[in-house]
Amino acid sequence: MSGADPYAPQSGDTSYDVESYDLALSYRVRTNRLEGVATVSGIAREALSSFALDLVGLRTNRVRVDGAPVRFSAGPRVLRVTPGRTIAAGERFAVEVTYGGAPAPRRSRWGTVGWEELTDGALVAGQPIGAPTWFPCNDRPDARAGMRMEITVDDGYTVAATGAAGATTRRGGRVTTTFFSGVPTATYLAAVHVGRYRTRPLVGSGDGVVPPVTVTAPPALTAAADRAFATVPEMLRLFDRLFGPYPQEACSLVVTADELEIPLEAQGLAVFGMNHLVPAAQRLVAHELAHQWFGNSVGLARWSDIWLNEGFACYAEWLWSEESGGADVETCVAENHAGLAAQPHDLLLVDPGPDDMFDDRVYKRGAIALHAVRRTLGDAAFFDLLRAWTAENRHSLVTTDDFRRAVEGAGGADAADVLSRWIDHEALPPRP
Repeated sequence: MSGADPYAPQSGDTSYDVESYDLALSYRVRTNRLEGVATVSGIAREALSSFALDLVGLRTNRVRVDGAPVRFSAGPRVLRVTPGRTIAAGERFAVEVTYGGAPAPRRSRWGTVGWEELTDGALVAGQPIGAPTWFPCNDRPDARAGMRMEITVDDGYTVAATGAAGATTRRGGRVTTTFFSGVPTATYLAAVHVGRYRTRPLVGSGDGVVPPVTVTAPPALTAAADRAFATVPEMLRLFDRLFGPYPQEACSLVVTADELEIPLEAQGLAVFGMNHLVPAAQRLVAHELAHQWFGNSVGLARWSDIWLNEGFACYAEWLWSEESGGADVETCVAENHAGLAAQPHDLLLVDPGPDDMFDDRVYKRGAIALHAVRRTLGDAAFFDLLRAWTAENRHSLVTTDDFRRAVEGAGGADAADVLSRWIDHEALPPRP
């Protein structure tokens, strides 16, 4: 098994790519029991006598490759599959894994991540290596694939998941819902949320500019969710104007009956705790929505470039603050630059290291780096740059060097040098 990313060297197998995942999942909330059949369709990068899938904490019962039973060995983190013959480089293959158990978060240097039980339901916190706690996958940030999920739960529970919701059927006290994501989705951005929820359309969405937005929440929190998300259509209109058209197939907002430490975004979806239904959390709503452009559509080829996700989403918070009558962008920049000045100057934005990839300085310094570029280019050229960035890299993988070249193309060597001062050096430049 060869890990693709030095920030998560024990995850992923670079010997093949995944083209699609097809998951048939059955989950019982009361006993926290997950049973699944995962069909992973891949293409070999090299001749494969064996290959690996990431799978953590769940038991593998059977594996087939192209319909034939094969040998496999299951370790604590990795399911190694040995097909009956060598798969040639460039050849497509399908592996079917039947598995099950009691899903749980995995411990990592970033805390516990993955499938998590709630008081009366479950959620997935996938970033960065939580996906293998609920399905076998090639868990690399650059290994994006289409995804189909068929999820069965007990009647009385509702499922929200990655992708556009399709048919729902009921049989024998169980409810099955199908979700389909035709856009390339990173494993860490796949999610399932289960609870005693009701799903409703958000008033003011679906007008042709703003996509149809659904809100999935406990009925007792309906009024609070309506108030908390009333501004979402205006956020999406702002982001449509500044970043380009909404890039996902779905826009689903989920609210849990539990409190959550932080909101979590997934492909076309974001989940919030009941504690986030307050005015002070508006910036978090804007942040998670912005990720649908930056991170979920324009995606990371490697974890070291995480600022391309978080710096952009943080800057979107400030843009929304100004648009909605809060602090303007210049004030946000000044306050956060002062905060950075008071912290250690030992973080390299272009490569913060795995321990610091989610450090708040990555978010704030990344956002101020963008503002410095904006001040250099001027507003018109800067937002032209962002719209071109999201259009040209829609559902594609990027690196910091790609953005560096885009900035240079928009403003020449001077603009590229301004960006470099913020991302290539530990010293904090003066406030732009």
